[in-house]
Amino acid sequence: MYRDRFKSIKELFSAGTDSIALTTEWFIAELLRNQEAMQKARDEVMKKIDGNVVKESDLVHLPFLEACFKETLRLHPPAPLLLPHKAPQTCEVMGYTVPKDSQILVNVWAIGRDPKIWDDPLNFKPERFIGSKLNYKGKDFEYLPFGGGRRMCPADAMASKIILLTVASLILNFDWFLPSMNHGEIDMGDEMAIPMRKKEPLHVTFKLREKF
Repeated sequence: MYRDRFKSIKELFSAGTDSIALTTEWFIAELLRNQEAMQKARDEVMKKIDGNVVKESDLVHLPFLEACFKETLRLHPPAPLLLPHKAPQTCEVMGYTVPKDSQILVNVWAIGRDPKIWDDPLNFKPERFIGSKLNYKGKDFEYLPFGGGRRMCPADAMASKIILLTVASLILNFDWFLPSMNHGEIDMGDEMAIPMRKKEPLHVTFKLREKF
């Protein structure tokens, strides 16, 4: 019994660590590919952060960086099909009959790229989230990177803060370089799995700025 509990806890921490790392990689890749957004994010961070340490309380002053993060989650949700759900009883959804005990997979990857919902859905446009009430708390069905309801990701608040703090700190303290390609040549192909990975890992060099 204790072995099973330990295994469950181990899997929980492993899943959280893996998805945070992979989402951070997607976030950095999107900023590198979109230099205009990168410059806006850099200007915001340099202007709003005093010193070389980004604190959690600083994140509320970085709305554009958060918009870039939300846009990254729209295009690259950590779990593209979320976790499997089960229909407790037979029901009808949009004209389709869902039998009792059916396993349900929600394709949030496709929802985030649906042209019926999003304008210019395949392009990275963080401005779409500026002034928008859309968030990743699971209440907006067109945007569910962490799922929704009682089965949504229990660590969404922690994960979002860790990723934002990491990327903001890298922007503040380092210059970013691609050692072997131009920004537009970054391969954004993905591998569909429970945590969605980049097909080609990102290779980027971070150079500490002299003033730090």
